[in-house]
Amino acid sequence: MWPTPVTLEGQHVVLAPLSLDHHDALQTASASGQMHRLWYTSIPSADGMKAEIERRLSLQAAGSMLPFTVLTPAGKAVGMTTYMNIDAATKRVEIGSTWYAPEVQRGPLNTEAKRLLLAHAFDDLDCVAVEFRTHFINHQSRRAIERLGAKLDGVLRNHMRMADGTLRDTAVYSILSNEWPMVRSHLTWQLEKPRD
Repeated sequence: MWPTPVTLEGQHVVLAPLSLDHHDALQTASASGQMHRLWYTSIPSADGMKAEIERRLSLQAAGSMLPFTVLTPAGKAVGMTTYMNIDAATKRVEIGSTWYAPEVQRGPLNTEAKRLLLAHAFDDLDCVAVEFRTHFINHQSRRAIERLGAKLDGVLRNHMRMADGTLRDTAVYSILSNEWPMVRSHLTWQLEKPRD
């Protein structure tokens, strides 16, 4: 199986293999801010957390996803992220199905989480590309992806049906292996620069 579960640790975040042991803390994180009510995202509700963890773990068993629990350095679960749409033959992954509790949004945690995931993908797994996808109208997510240094590949129109029945246009971004040194330098600078 490629890739295999791993724990990635930074100064602001720890990405640990997803486990049902994280269930209660992830329920609390999901409930804060009622993020599951945003119609253009797929954030699990507190009541649906067990099913979501089990879904992600079954996709891991099938070889199409590697899910992580997002933890603070103190060990508090504050979200989830994954490698998904895994293509072992070409060595491509998508970083997605990511959500964070409101308390850690717009801080260094997301930047460092993405830096850790990208470093593991390019430096350890020898990926040729890492992809990001989001709803075309999820401007917060699109800005965050663009701040990483990813480039817009295009928009898949009427790409998937949302829970409310609407059709989603999906913005597809990627970072290529030859772009990784520049992106790594940029993310390192973002993490080291003084915060306002």
